[in-house]
Amino acid sequence: MKGSTYRRCSCRDPKTGKELGASCPKRNSRNHCTYSVRQELPPREDGSRRSFARGGYSSLKAAQADLDHVRALMGLAEADDPEGVQLIAEMLAEVSGEKLPLPDVEETRRRLKAGQDLVGSLTVAEWLDRWLAGKRIRKSGINRYETDVRVHLKPHIGDRRLDRLRVSHLSEMFTRITDINAEVLEQNAQRREAVEELATVPWKGVENRARRKAMKAAIDAMPPFRRVTGPSTRQHIKATLRTALNDAIGQQIITFNPAAHVEIDPVRKPKALVWTDERLARWQQTGEKPSPVMVWTPEQTGAFLDFVAEDRLYAMWHLIAFRGLRRGEACGQPWSETNLDRHSLTVTGQLVQDGWEVEASEPKTDSGFRVVALDDDTVGVLERHRKQQEAEREEWGTAWVETGLVFTQEDGSWLHPGKVTDLFERLVLASDLPPIRLHDLRHGAATLMLAAGIDVKIVSDTLGHSDTRITRDIYQSVLPHVGKSAAEATAKLVPLQRKSEAEKAAHEAEKARKKSKRAKKAQLGAKRKNAKTKRKKPKK
Repeated sequence: MKGSTYRRCSCRDPKTGKELGASCPKRNSRNHCTYSVRQELPPREDGSRRSFARGGYSSLKAAQADLDHVRALMGLAEADDPEGVQLIAEMLAEVSGEKLPLPDVEETRRRLKAGQDLVGSLTVAEWLDRWLAGKRIRKSGINRYETDVRVHLKPHIGDRRLDRLRVSHLSEMFTRITDINAEVLEQNAQRREAVEELATVPWKGVENRARRKAMKAAIDAMPPFRRVTGPSTRQHIKATLRTALNDAIGQQIITFNPAAHVEIDPVRKPKALVWTDERLARWQQTGEKPSPVMVWTPEQTGAFLDFVAEDRLYAMWHLIAFRGLRRGEACGQPWSETNLDRHSLTVTGQLVQDGWEVEASEPKTDSGFRVVALDDDTVGVLERHRKQQEAEREEWGTAWVETGLVFTQEDGSWLHPGKVTDLFERLVLASDLPPIRLHDLRHGAATLMLAAGIDVKIVSDTLGHSDTRITRDIYQSVLPHVGKSAAEATAKLVPLQRKSEAEKAAHEAEKARKKSKRAKKAQLGAKRKNAKTKRKKPKK
């Protein structure tokens, strides 16, 4: 198809306003005119003409280079591929009309073969919407992704072109999130101060009522209390974007994932700590927990189970405390996967809370599907629970809801995981034991297994961890007496010539005792010798 380069003068006649063109007296000057290109493109489907046109080149060489570039792009589509020809023509027409840079030939070749948009104008927001629509995971997971996209990703980087997203853009986003956190904390503090000041103003009196009204109006005008975006949430935002961009790479839309390379503050997960006497005393004085994750001692666990022995869901508390099931796993455990004769149960599902709605779901990972061995006492507890459930079924009659689950409400319907957590917290408060979360009861089961000397691999499999490193990372601190025993056993393996301070003191005391004993013996011997001498002395 026809294509050409040409010189153009933009000077205009001062009287008529028309371009002078070839009649410009300065046209022959070396740097006066600019160069332009025009390339005919394949006609539209309706037969109308279209072309690629661009001007403003400072030299003929630069204009010719772009014309050759356009022709190379047109040559990417074979003559027997009318669809490809039209796609290339539409791309060049758009690039010309929008004055966009000419796309790379090899990149365009790859996009054409992959059936992707040739211009690459897809934005991050458009891709995230497309990505979310194609996800086939449980509802709670979709909602978590959707929150990250709606609250953070779209507002900060949604308008950027997907193929031009860079690590620096993501660094700017997380910096902005940190700045917003500072603003939220300051606004929360201001609102809190205003609320506290309002509480000090008396209700009675005309002046006080007027002041309270003005203060309430000022508080209403302030931003509401908001939560900051913590380290864990920022890591989840990064993970959401990384997953979405990996899928874009899989579909050959982009070739680089900047979310895999952006650096943000790491999350330090809290370690499980045991409620020792010292920590308990400190908590009673200050009301502060040493760690968000606290674990009862065996004695405290036993005291709680004794306290809730008559509770309708005692079997659930017992099972979580000894076998470490997750809340959702316990709520969703069916009798069909609970074999009391073989002393085992198989975890195959769970009840998941999404907002306040509850849905049945499979475990998140393959390691969640597992067989959990049961001890004799736990089997006995579950057998008594089954008899109790049978009695409730008879009492409810036709109103009984047949779910087939081990733990249910009194009418047989699902237990709400959120209500189970609330009940557990009320029971802990009534027991006068130090506070733990329901999930910490599972942590306690892991700690007890490790304290009993069970191999960490078995503990990991019982808990449903995908890797033993997760188990070690969470449960580095075990019960104090177990750590002391391990320390003593380790110390005895190494023969040392030096003695400890206690051993030295005992040795010195023993030397002093022996010296005193020898002195007393010598004194007694001297007395006996004197007495004997007196007896042998002749009389005068």
